Amino acid sequence: MTDAQQLFQTRYGDPTLPAPAAWSPIVEHLLDHRSVRSYLPDAVTEDQLTAIVAAAQSAASSSNLQAWSVVAVRDPARRAALAECAGGQAHVAEAPLQLVWLADLARLEHLARSSERPAAALDYLEMFLVGVIDAALAAQNAVAAAESLGLATVYIGGMRNKPEAVAELLQLPPKVVAVFGMCVGTPDPAKPADIKPRPPQSVVLHHETYTPLSAQDAGIAAYNGAMARFYEAQKMDVRGTWAVHSAKRVAGPESLSGRDRLVEALHNRGFQLK
Repeated sequence: MTDAQQLFQTRYGDPTLPAPAAWSPIVEHLLDHRSVRSYLPDAVTEDQLTAIVAAAQSAASSSNLQAWSVVAVRDPARRAALAECAGGQAHVAEAPLQLVWLADLARLEHLARSSERPAAALDYLEMFLVGVIDAALAAQNAVAAAESLGLATVYIGGMRNKPEAVAELLQLPPKVVAVFGMCVGTPDPAKPADIKPRPPQSVVLHHETYTPLSAQDAGIAAYNGAMARFYEAQKMDVRGTWAVHSAKRVAGPESLSGRDRLVEALHNRGFQLK
């Protein structure tokens, strides 16, 4: 079995799946991604950070507005405070570098004011989405770059649990909010992370028009099985299938870890969201 074949099968949790004939080192690099929550204390160097941010800035940006920023947090006390904001996730405090990715409309407002032009469009939902999408695209480039340098990462959505507290810790101006965090560091070889399977492409890939949900059921059932095998191999105590686990996460506002008040928090941060 070729490395490509094994990697493709691992990504989908299906030992019978043939790899596509189209392949490249970049495809292989991306398929090898894994979320890492255990790190060595080794610092991420300034050169590494510079390369990671350069890769992030090479991502597409809507209308080249560059409506994102990132805060690099190395200070242990500030990382610990961010960990508490994110629900007490220990790896946020332990990873040597936390990158907090921001939807940043403050810079655009500043540019408009500096040139004595109006900036009323910043109050609309579209512009907030531009900032979020720009940040997400930049961050994913950063992940790929970090992994190519021998580092590892994991996204931290918990930065949205307490947006105002995170903003205070990072001294964010109005119209800037944390979209997510990202642990960065050297993975601990004593606690290796495995590749987590993804749903079959029949679940997420639609040709010409959206596939009826009922036609996705077979793929979802297959994914339930792949994730069950993954949970067992990882000795994870997960009750129920992936589908049940996912349904629990959308059951109600109580399942959102405080993010049910996100609209209120965004208003407090200066986003009108018209």
